[in-house]
Amino acid sequence: VQLQASGGGLVQTGGSLRLTCAPAGSSFSRNVMGWFRQVPGEERKFVAAITWTGATPKYAESVKGRFTISRDNVKNMLYLQMNDLKSEDTAVYFCAAKGSRYSSAAYRGTHEYDVWGQGTQVTVSS
Repeated sequence: VQLQASGGGLVQTGGSLRLTCAPAGSSFSRNVMGWFRQVPGEERKFVAAITWTGATPKYAESVKGRFTISRDNVKNMLYLQMNDLKSEDTAVYFCAAKGSRYSSAAYRGTHEYDVWGQGTQVTVSS
């Protein structure tokens, strides 16, 4: 496993969580990185992505205004701040990195990413 996602848990509706993605043994400070989520029986879906410079992050419409993706290239860390959580945010969240470096686009497709973490469960209760 080259990416370690953490920070998931059980939270009530309207609450907040901060997910963290830490590369293990590799540096992804020059790679596009993203967050995706998946519920049982469904495809993995795009949540947010960020270029290696941190410019122009992209978000799924369902999380825009509530989630913020960010990165610290010095610490080699990726974050997802999730506010105003809703029951429909319940899923396993995965971080991912694109294999090639210096891309200027924040990609939405799962096929664009080459390295994946093991996932962290987020459960939002009403």
